[in-house]
Amino acid sequence: MTISRHKGRIVPPPTTVTLERRWRALLDGHVISLRFSPDGSQLAAATVDGPITIFATDGTRRHDLPGHAMGTAAIDWHPDGRLLASAGQDGHVRLWDTTHGVQTQALCHGASWVERVAYHPSGRYLAAAAGKELRVWDDLGNLVCTHCDHASTIADIAWKPGTKQIAAVAYGGTTLWDLNQADPLRRYLWKGSSLVLAWSPDASMFATGDQDQTVHFWYADSGLDLQMWGYETKMRELAWDPSSRYLATGGGCDAVVWDTQASKKGPEGSKPVMLNLHKGYLNALAYQRTETKNAPALLASAGQDGLVALWRPTRGQKPLARYDFDTPISQLLFSPDDRALAIGGADGMVVLLMLS
Repeated sequence: MTISRHKGRIVPPPTTVTLERRWRALLDGHVISLRFSPDGSQLAAATVDGPITIFATDGTRRHDLPGHAMGTAAIDWHPDGRLLASAGQDGHVRLWDTTHGVQTQALCHGASWVERVAYHPSGRYLAAAAGKELRVWDDLGNLVCTHCDHASTIADIAWKPGTKQIAAVAYGGTTLWDLNQADPLRRYLWKGSSLVLAWSPDASMFATGDQDQTVHFWYADSGLDLQMWGYETKMRELAWDPSSRYLATGGGCDAVVWDTQASKKGPEGSKPVMLNLHKGYLNALAYQRTETKNAPALLASAGQDGLVALWRPTRGQKPLARYDFDTPISQLLFSPDDRALAIGGADGMVVLLMLS
């Protein structure tokens, strides 16, 4: 199942999409995390040194938050859009009132470096990972559960869609937890180190990006796994399309798109679509959240070459649009309405691009 370049039948692409810059701001430091509020009215940007800035969608700086003194690692919005959670190297998860720009709570994790933070879609729970420990709090800041049964430092966490279950990935595989059980629901064992985890929207599969330049597909119910290799770098870039059929992966200069329904065996033995344009390694991939039969979801790619590109991989292998920057791109995501792209740069640049 090594990756090979595969042209296949090219379907003429639809009308070219246009990317136009709406606004640009410059922060003091590498943008490490970038998140839209659920209603799309605010954009939060965290820099690696700690500070967090809240922008309105017209580019107005609403709040400058101190973040974490030793550095911020990740941010996530509460589904109601009033609270922003942040994780950092000071061992805390901090909650920020984005209406008034003040901290409301500091939740101690007990480890020196909190790597990941994620709200449950209901807003009732907040999970964070630090070291080998996963903690979950309720919406009042009360500790619900602590899970320490991980072989090594947790690299990533993700809520399983439609459930109260959360997956944590570390060296040795992925562990699935239920909030009401002390023991894990399931272990997906693998003798290797994974860096990121992404659930398919329908929760039937999840994928991990791995240290050894591979991608794993895991079937959630059966525990069956498939491994794809042939990448140039450690795998950190994963993006599922809204139908749960296609997974876009980075791990090099090309965006590689796998069809999980290519056969009865899933992607096993299939040839991926290779999207070749970037001259530097990819740093970010993102799919639009919605699609129609006549307009499949757009895939956005961005990399160290400062290029942002838009694609419809099921319609062809030529980019529909591109936008060039003079700095490596570190963060990329679509707005909730899919009509804009937020860009974060290694030099502190934050840009909003509009699609038309």
